[in-house]
Amino acid sequence: MFRDLLQEAYGAMRHNRRRTALTMLGMAWGIATVVMLLAYGDGFGQACEAIFANFGTKLMIVIPGRTSMQAGGQKAGMQIRFTMDDVDSLTTNLPQITHITPEVSKQANIQFDTRTFTFDVTGNYSNVDSVRALKLGNGRFYNMQDETQHARVAVIGSEAKEKLFSGRNALGERIRIDGLSFEVVGVLSAKMQEGDDDINRTIYVPFTTMSDLKDTHYLDSIWFNYETPEYARLEQAARGVLASEHKFSQTDRRAVRVFNLMEQVHQFEVITIGLKILLGFIGTLTLGIGGVGLMNIMLVSVTQRTREIGVEKALGARRGDILLQFLAEALTITFIGGLLGIILAYAVSLSVGRLTLYSAMAKNAEAGDIRLIIAPGTVIVATVILTAVGLISGMIPALRASRLDPIEALRYE
Repeated sequence: MFRDLLQEAYGAMRHNRRRTALTMLGMAWGIATVVMLLAYGDGFGQACEAIFANFGTKLMIVIPGRTSMQAGGQKAGMQIRFTMDDVDSLTTNLPQITHITPEVSKQANIQFDTRTFTFDVTGNYSNVDSVRALKLGNGRFYNMQDETQHARVAVIGSEAKEKLFSGRNALGERIRIDGLSFEVVGVLSAKMQEGDDDINRTIYVPFTTMSDLKDTHYLDSIWFNYETPEYARLEQAARGVLASEHKFSQTDRRAVRVFNLMEQVHQFEVITIGLKILLGFIGTLTLGIGGVGLMNIMLVSVTQRTREIGVEKALGARRGDILLQFLAEALTITFIGGLLGIILAYAVSLSVGRLTLYSAMAKNAEAGDIRLIIAPGTVIVATVILTAVGLISGMIPALRASRLDPIEALRYE
């Protein structure tokens, strides 16, 4: 029976080739629009993920401030200062932390040969590459042995390398930081950089060695990453630990500033979901226009084949048979048009390539641009929408055909 339905649908489509082709074209354009819009939403989401992955997602940065609320006998306006005791307290009380590092930084004069620049120099533990999502381009990162031995070694950013060494190999060379000699052991890969951000000009040295350049008793900040989905609760717990150590109110947000990157990640996830829903809705409306065209064509077909329907009913065809006949024709047009539309969407996505997004605002940010990636889930969602539109568009003409009175249909001219 299924084969007979397809043969009847094929025969009806061949009888009106031009009309069928135009209807298929409308459905193809509609489904291609749905797929490409959903692919754009997926590409936007992946671009946002790449941007945050560049800086590290499950990352918190804790910076000391001044109290704004009186608590524990301490007056408001008290300067909070972090020490290594705070690092130990966070490590002991927050088992969710996977890596933690203190940070002390300063601007220093960096010299190689006759070239001199002012770059940021920061002292961290050797796990800072994991904490800050740093990737090596060449060489190695300093390790625990370098920290223990108070080694004067440095890992330099990609832009610092270009300014100091141009095209020369930097590994093994010695640079002077505020007059002290340091060996370059590693060069970092370029990171996304907005405007005049100096992230690629930063020079990293072991935390113990940083004491040769600046007093490291008081810390500028504490960085750590973690493994828990409850990032808001972890932030609250971190504030609680530091509030207990420094005798300020846990609700005093000015005493300690916490930059929690997962908050921004979550906000962009909500924006991405909303964008996908909006784009899907717009695509569905576009496909719906194709569905209206299909419905009109099928209604015309029912009118033109009224006598044929009357003959079929006179020969014993039931309402359900007529309904299935016209519904099968509508769904055949829908799915052939849908297949052509999906092929068109793949062709467009491959030809478009990369759409500028973050690279318009930042350097080395091609990974933060949008790519029209058609995921299997996108095709499944588009197919479900296509099926719903095809059923709705084909059901009304099919019901009208099935309800025709056979006597009136046979008399129709």
